[in-house]
Amino acid sequence: MTASYDTAMKRALVLAANGPATGVNPQVGCVLFDDAGTIVAEGWHRGSGTPHAEVDALSKVADANGLTAVVTLEPCNHTGRTGPCSVALIEAGVARVVYAISDPGVESSGGAERLRAAGVDVISGVLAAEASEFLRPWLTAVRLRRPFVTVKWASTLDGRAAAADGSSQWITGTASRQRVHEQRAASDAILVGTGTVLADDPTLTARGDAGELMPTQPLPVVIGTRPIPGDAKLWDHPRGIVETGSRDLPEILGWLFEQGIRRAFVEGGPTLASAFVAAGLADEYLIYLAPKLLGGDGLAIGDIGVGSIAEAKELQVTSVERLGDDLLVVARPVAARSTTDHLEEGHDVHRNY
Repeated sequence: MTASYDTAMKRALVLAANGPATGVNPQVGCVLFDDAGTIVAEGWHRGSGTPHAEVDALSKVADANGLTAVVTLEPCNHTGRTGPCSVALIEAGVARVVYAISDPGVESSGGAERLRAAGVDVISGVLAAEASEFLRPWLTAVRLRRPFVTVKWASTLDGRAAAADGSSQWITGTASRQRVHEQRAASDAILVGTGTVLADDPTLTARGDAGELMPTQPLPVVIGTRPIPGDAKLWDHPRGIVETGSRDLPEILGWLFEQGIRRAFVEGGPTLASAFVAAGLADEYLIYLAPKLLGGDGLAIGDIGVGSIAEAKELQVTSVERLGDDLLVVARPVAARSTTDHLEEGHDVHRNY
């Protein structure tokens, strides 16, 4: 039956991706199948306050007695905005529960133990690496008690983000710029420095091909001590605006986590990007490279505390994609801890369903 579990878990991961990437809760998928290996129901979590993936799948069958439930994350064991999935599975008569990775929350974990105590066969660790990678942003945020931070910049092939006269717009092409809007929409917050706001007067909205606002918008967070002018375009942002009045990045990120922010998209200029990199607070890099040369001093990032080759911050390139004439390089720190490390840390994390 191992192959069936793997196949069902792959399907559950596909289903999980249907749920919202933003917000405090993880994306979770569930598949129910019978003794013949036939999938009889599927479900996924659609956001805070909606049925859990397991309950969503159970609602689609008249009789779940004897079925196997395959879930991407250990069924929760607490009552929040909805009841515990472990109880729902027990009451439905599910005979076996297979899950990929354990729930890291102190209150929400323990579902597997509860299921076993009720006589349900429980199998864990199926496609754990794949599930951990899928949930990497959420798991990282949970483990570090701060948002998962993506640092983005666009530059020429020689690493320049601005020309000698200071001009910096439209380094990359339309395909790259549209991808940035999509990445904004997939983030809870967009972080910029006051210098960028004062120099560029950005809107920081996520827009579609025709310039329309996307359904989900990131919360603009301005880092720095200078006030934002009263006529800045940011004041018209549909999510409002947060002025931190501070440059203390760890403190700001901790506060954002407490506000429910799990994914932060850093789209400021070289000063802010460099500060995040130097502080070791970048979990992912999105680097857009345009086939141009500018020369000069307008580097995409500045001093990051590296004085020699031996001190270089090493990255692992996870993908390279061509967007029109541009390249998008996605990378992560080589020294980043495994997303499964959270399983041993027992932080008090709440899945606010």
